[in-house]
Formats: sequence, C-alpha cells, structure tokens
Amino acid sequence: MARITKAVFPVAGLGTRFLPATKAMPKELLPIIDKPIIQYAVEEAVAAGITDLIFVTGRNKRAVGDHFDANLELENQLTAKGKHALRDMVRNIVPEGVNCMFIRQPEPLGLGHAVLCAAPAVGDKPFAVLLADDLMKGAVLPTQALVDAHERTGGTILSVAEVALEDVKKYGIVAPGNRTESGLWEVRRVVEKPEPAQSPSRLASFGRYVFDAEVFDILRRLKPGAGGEIQLADAIDDLAGRGRVMAIENPSKRYDCGDKFGYLEAILDFALADPEYGAPFARLIKERLADQEPVEPTPKLTGTG
Repeated sequence: MARITKAVFPVAGLGTRFLPATKAMPKELLPIIDKPIIQYAVEEAVAAGITDLIFVTGRNKRAVGDHFDANLELENQLTAKGKHALRDMVRNIVPEGVNCMFIRQPEPLGLGHAVLCAAPAVGDKPFAVLLADDLMKGAVLPTQALVDAHERTGGTILSVAEVALEDVKKYGIVAPGNRTESGLWEVRRVVEKPEPAQSPSRLASFGRYVFDAEVFDILRRLKPGAGGEIQLADAIDDLAGRGRVMAIENPSKRYDCGDKFGYLEAILDFALADPEYGAPFARLIKERLADQEPVEPTPKLTGTG
C-alpha cells in the first residue's frame, strides 16, 4: 500500500466563537504559549512522514500562508542581533523537503467542499486530513497511527475516541462493527450529532482522517446536507455503507481548541509541561488559588409544608 505523503488542512473557517480576536487574525494562529495551533497540526503531519501540506484557505487567511513562508527580513535582523537560535526557529517552521500549497475555497460551503477543493493538488493519491482545532498531545499522535494503519489496510480510516453519553450530540458518532486483529473497528455508518437515546455508540470521530482518492467522486455528487453545506460526514457515511471505512482509537489526548474552555485547557497543560515555564507556572497557579476568597455554599431552601 502506498505511503501517505499528502495532507489537507481546511483553514477557511471564520472562527466566530473567538471574536473579536479572530476579526483580523485567523483562529488557526491563536497561540498555545508561543506556537500557533496550526503549527502543532503541521508538525504532527510532518512527523508522520508527510511532505506535501495543502492548506485550503478563505478570506482573511493570508496570515496562515505568511506564517509558513520564509521571512528573510526577520531572519536577517535576528542574525544581525546575534539571535541565532530564534532565527533558526523561524527558518525551520517548515523543514527542508516539505512543500506548502495554498488553495482558496471560494465560498464557505462546508468541510466536505473544502476537502474537495484540494482534489487537484492531491490527485489520485491517498491523503490525510487534519483539522487544526483538534490539538493533540502524546507520545504517539493520531496522524502517525492513521498513516501506519492505512499502509496495512488502505481505505478510509477515522481517528475515534470514546466520549461521555451526554456529549455524543456534539460529534459524528461511529456505528462500529467487528474489531479486527489489528485493533481497528469496522465502521457501518456515521451518525452526525445524534441525541444520546439514538446514538449507535459512544465512539466519536475527531479531526484526523485518511482517505483514498475515491472520496472526491463522492463529494462531487453529494447534495448539500446539514446547514446547506457539503458535509464530509455524509461522504464518510456513503463509504461506510460499502464497507470501505475503518476506525482506530486516538492514542493521544485531544484538546478542542475551537472551544474557549478547551483552548484554555490546552494552554494550561502545555504550560505545565513546558521545561522552562512548567515549574514557575505551577507555583503561580498554587499562589493564585491560595489567594482566592472561599466560595460560600448556597443555602438550601426548605419547604414549610
């Protein structure tokens, strides 16, 4: 099976949950300490052996391209000031041998449409899709696990994890079939944001996927689904009905950085794990908690009869 070397990053979303911060700055460039969210996804893809990075952008997303482009003026200034470590950090945001391509999504017609926009750059090769909002942390990251699994089985493979029953209505939920000897689940269908009582499982599909190029033919003929958009989940469900979809458990911790609280959680955990700032940051948290006024419990009302 061909090794995956292409990855698609849909980055055309408006990021309305982070307004006003995202009025002029793409949400993908919101930092976790000193590194933007999208860079973590790119590093995850590169670590999995991917060499062609395809960004599907929209209006006001030029800054995403600028971040991954060379900035010779900045590099020269850092060199002149003797800041060689910072210069090398800026220079190596995209490692040598890795190519970046930028494709414009002309209208916000959904995630499925954004992936379809990448078809000319992907061609007939298998490819990964990474959603930057889903930030991953762990010894093994999901793109590596997906690429390795695709090399064994081919087809569409989803990264999944179990969620609380009350949370299934937030995600695309997998209806699993048999589990194979290699630890993958067969996927019978994908139900988008079901109510808990109707959910086929608690296995949620997150923002990491690998596809064979056959998904483009399905996306081309799909009619608009939820919200009047071309939904990637509908294409996956079509493939699942033909026995072409598998799922693998996400081996890492996921942070939903499209949500404000998830973003704060990521900042907290990454800061505590930072070799330079972790220890003083932990002390700062303890000091702030000690300084807080205790919260008085709300008195309970008792009935009189």
